[in-house]
Amino acid sequence: MSRIGWSLHGDGRRVSPGAVVAPHERLSWPRTLGIGMQHVVAMFGATILVPAITGFDASTTLFFSAAGTALFLLITGNRLPSYLGSSFAFIAPILAATATGGQSAAVGGVLVTGVLLAVVGVVVHVAGARWIDLVMPPIVTGTIVALIGLNLAPVAWGLPQPDGSFSGFRGAPLTALVTLAAIVLTTVLFRGMLGRLAILVGVVVGYLFALLRGEVDLAGVREAAWVGLPSFTAPSLDLGVLVLFLPVVLVLVAENVGHVKSVAAMTGQDLDPLMGRALAADGAATTLAGLGGGSGTTTYAENIGVMAATKVYSTAAYWVAAGAALVLSMSPKFGALVGSVPVGVLGGAATLLYGMIGILGARIWVQNRVDFSDPVNLTTAGIAIIVGIANYTWIPREGLEFTGIALGTAAALGIYHVMRVLARWRGTSQEPASPASVPGGDELDRAGTPRH
Repeated sequence: MSRIGWSLHGDGRRVSPGAVVAPHERLSWPRTLGIGMQHVVAMFGATILVPAITGFDASTTLFFSAAGTALFLLITGNRLPSYLGSSFAFIAPILAATATGGQSAAVGGVLVTGVLLAVVGVVVHVAGARWIDLVMPPIVTGTIVALIGLNLAPVAWGLPQPDGSFSGFRGAPLTALVTLAAIVLTTVLFRGMLGRLAILVGVVVGYLFALLRGEVDLAGVREAAWVGLPSFTAPSLDLGVLVLFLPVVLVLVAENVGHVKSVAAMTGQDLDPLMGRALAADGAATTLAGLGGGSGTTTYAENIGVMAATKVYSTAAYWVAAGAALVLSMSPKFGALVGSVPVGVLGGAATLLYGMIGILGARIWVQNRVDFSDPVNLTTAGIAIIVGIANYTWIPREGLEFTGIALGTAAALGIYHVMRVLARWRGTSQEPASPASVPGGDELDRAGTPRH
């Protein structure tokens, strides 16, 4: 179905056991409204946390999240259910870009990232998705995702501020610890939607704790209007800043491809023909955000969880979610409230979030059964991750700086492909490169002879 419109699923009131509500179907409108609001709640915590950490305006980010979701649904012909929320992959480059070139330069980075992702989407739509697997095999994709999360570790702990204080965890250790503990306990103590919203619950608990301790400045909240347009920021292009955002394109490609394959598996439909459209749509949404001061977007796993729980994959619910998010974005007071979240709360939540990004990279390796006895895989991941964690820096000339994420991404891509070509040429791909990559022992049979 390529138009805006849905057929009613059954009687519109229930989903039979084993059945799913397909993207082109819907339940009754009251039920669709309810499910749409669930999607708003599911995306809310993560989407507003990104502007809280980066200093972007929360209302503006939410506005472009809503507009981007609607744009995504239109470009994919209303056939691919997805909510576009703030991508954590943008946090590191935005923080670095803001520190050197201001928010306008950071927004310019978001804009260019969106354009490049849209171009990738067009290429995939025309040429097919096979080339993505060739250029970015799981060892490379997992490594890039992991190094982005691990590169942010110092930010989670806290960096010195001009006034002598610290951001992050050590800016308010007790509040950060309470926030982190609330997230951990919510995750294991509660079932259903509340358990999935552990980060949002933890942030709320930490905020209330900080409020009791006098760590929250509510002056901006009191002065802000209840209704008004978000504040917009025009982008500026700085080559030294733009290179920080290039690795994010690869992460967004991996996230979108994973999203399409997940929805296809759950609905039993072949959605591969929509892969290019999905990438181009997320690129268009991120470009739109970059034009006005919003954070870059990505398809949200949180909302996949809602679909898996409800068995409702109707794109109608996502139109509802986009509309609700748009309404929320029209409240400057809401944006000021998000902006008042203190450093301790952000540090506690960031400790988990950045670590999760790193572990998601390892999850890609596990899911794809990456063989680390292969010296090419081991060397690729080992070097690139250290470059990312230590934040290696290269300044070829004044105004142009490559840091850990960009260099680590380049290392992962370059090392893998060069080593793979040379190893195949020389026939050395199965020779262990170090004690960490020697056979694990199961390559021998019980008599102690090698298996063939």
